Amino acid sequence: MTIIKDTLEYTDGDTILEATLAWDDAIAGPRSAVAVAHAWAGKTHFEIGKAEDLARLGYLGCALDVYGKGITGNTPEENSALMQPMLDDRDKLLRRLNLGFEHLANHELVVATEMAAIGFCFGGLSVLDLARSGSKLRGVVSLHGLFIPPGRELQPIVTKVLVLHGWDDPMAPPDQLLALTRELTDAGADWQLHAYGNTMHAFTNPEANMPDDGILYVPRSERRALQAMENFLSEIFT
Repeated sequence: MTIIKDTLEYTDGDTILEATLAWDDAIAGPRSAVAVAHAWAGKTHFEIGKAEDLARLGYLGCALDVYGKGITGNTPEENSALMQPMLDDRDKLLRRLNLGFEHLANHELVVATEMAAIGFCFGGLSVLDLARSGSKLRGVVSLHGLFIPPGRELQPIVTKVLVLHGWDDPMAPPDQLLALTRELTDAGADWQLHAYGNTMHAFTNPEANMPDDGILYVPRSERRALQAMENFLSEIFT
């Protein structure tokens, strides 16, 4: 097994966006693709690592980019300054996500009808927005995501949804989680929720270590969540 990496460039107006692709060259021919929507810092080594992990599972992994080529934050203040404009303009966010999938679908190693998305933190919100838009992706997985609704009229959700959530996450408290489940139910979605006790925000990120801010890596919850994600992906691509 050798994991091959490459980049995929595309544009949104004057903004160049750059996704990172990963695949196992021991697998012949086209395969299902799973895109990774990035957290608030932008496309970093974390998301690229997740794309590589997906490649090891037999998928074509793709770390998406919605900020612009090479644009990442290094501090909470910089990260917030990058994310907030996207939260304020959810149509722009959705457009950039869809652009990534349009180009991914044309890749020679991708089965265009077999694509899914996972996302972490801000990326969790991003993949939920894809589902809310009526996207025909096979499924989306939100890991310690944000649940802020985009303010659009509710429409049917046709993609399957898996939410993996830390119950003690201060950025998405239980009332917001329950509101999301009502939203998904009202939209007719096929949805699942796994909530992990004694678990805060960013629980899958080994670098998360700000417990006073509700941000902390929790290995046991990470293991459970990643196993749930693998099972979900296996199901939707069967």
